[in-house]
Formats: sequence, structure tokens, C-alpha cells
Amino acid sequence: MNPLKLARRIVSGRRAAQPAPAAPQPLSAASAYGGSVQVRHVDAGSCNGCEIEIAAAFGPVYDAERYGARLVASPRHADVVLVTGVVTHNMAEPLRRTVAATPRPRVVIALGDCACDGGVFGQGFGVRGVVADVTDVDLQIPGCPPEPDVIVETMRRVTGR
Repeated sequence: MNPLKLARRIVSGRRAAQPAPAAPQPLSAASAYGGSVQVRHVDAGSCNGCEIEIAAAFGPVYDAERYGARLVASPRHADVVLVTGVVTHNMAEPLRRTVAATPRPRVVIALGDCACDGGVFGQGFGVRGVVADVTDVDLQIPGCPPEPDVIVETMRRVTGR
């Protein structure tokens, strides 16, 4: 866009960003969150491909925060636990403790092929299993890695926005 046109749009008060797509079908638990959720991410043993896509989804381009999803550092502040990677033997107990520390009602999301069905690392010697083998999973986001717009759409389902 021409910088002069952008400046005129800003001065006139019109939107420069594209409008949000139609809201997806919300989860049944979405009404309990009031349109805003705090997300605790747990890397249970991934290759970091999914983490790059999470960073993009919560970054300025896709901006999941404008739909009410925000990353937090403590499971005690979280409504959603977002788990990536296969669950290694060393991460099984920390994952259980993180989910147990998250107050109810909570949503556990398995992100990526490794978290959902084991992916390419599922048969490794250090692998305990997938996320569903360690804790209950409410939503799965397949993909290796899933694209940021799919992550944002899932967060919108959880927030109901």
C-alpha cells in the first residue's frame, strides 16, 4: 500500500487491517471463559517446529491475542494447556503436574502430529507416548507443523470470539 494512502486512512479513522474472518463454531466450554483465555504452553519433547508456528500465531501478523488468547508463564493462571511434541519419559510427570495445577474448567490441546499420533518421533526409545497417553485431550490440531492460522482458529473456538 502506498504510504500516503495509509497515512490518509490512519488520519480518517478507517481500518488499515483486514477484517476478521467469521467466528468459528465455539466449544461448549467457551462460555465459561467469557471470551478470554490464558494459555500455558508445554513442550513435552518436540523438534521446535510447532513452537515457531506458535510464536507466529501469537506474533503481530496473526495476532491471536486480538481474539482473547494470551500466553502466560504459570499453569495456575491458565485456562488452556497447549502441548507440543511427543511425551518423553522425562516430561510425562511434569506434564501431569502442569495439567493438575491448571484450574478447572480447563482445555488441553495437543498441537502437531507428534502430540496427536506420535509423528516421526513416536517410535523413539525415549518416548513415553502421545499426549492422550498421559492426560485427557480436549482438542487436537494436526499438522507437521500446523500453520499459524489453524492455531488461531482453534484459539478462537476456545474463546468463542
